[in-house]
Amino acid sequence: MRTASLAALASVLLLAGCGDDANPVDGGGPVARSDSGPTEKKPREEDVLPAGGEAPEVDTTRLEGAARAAGCELESFRAKSREHVSDPGEKVKYSSAPPTSGRHSEVAAGDAAYLTPPDEKALVHSLEHGRVVIWFDLDLPPAARSSLRALYEEDAFQTLLTPDETGSDYEVAATAWNGDPAPNGTGRLLGCEKYTPRVFEALQAFKRKHRGKGPEAIP
Repeated sequence: MRTASLAALASVLLLAGCGDDANPVDGGGPVARSDSGPTEKKPREEDVLPAGGEAPEVDTTRLEGAARAAGCELESFRAKSREHVSDPGEKVKYSSAPPTSGRHSEVAAGDAAYLTPPDEKALVHSLEHGRVVIWFDLDLPPAARSSLRALYEEDAFQTLLTPDETGSDYEVAATAWNGDPAPNGTGRLLGCEKYTPRVFEALQAFKRKHRGKGPEAIP
């Protein structure tokens, strides 16, 4: 994945809906900065997730067909653990990039569109709560990032949108964590190496199939 440096896009804030810097956006969920990274300069919405985009209207069919039409791949990973990591600085090795399940932070990342990515461990905790995380390459054209924001705003329920700093090979991806089989469940990944308008149908189908099905049911 072509990962853009966030040295010029760093920030200081916590999670969506927390603190004074979380910026609500009309018609959708909040836009927020994470508290990770250096603090020299806060990223601007227009630099990361420009407003004014339009998500294409899609006819959401079966996930497998939508993924194939978009040139994306679907993968599943048996979750190995649901344990909490007490040390925020501990590095966790995940089975995939971006991650779908595993050991995670004690506090989950809030539902939001993020200008800077929260810690991976916090995002994995969000997956455990049944959230779907949509990941995007910061090198995508502004129009593509604007359309992804529009998609998020149309249906922000139990969804997070974040820049992908995991070193993955995807321009766009989505992850979820299903509760079956107990006790640890199964991680799900939709990975799209190239962004095309067809990814929207795949993302919507992925959300409809996997959202709200995490091993820990949290509203």
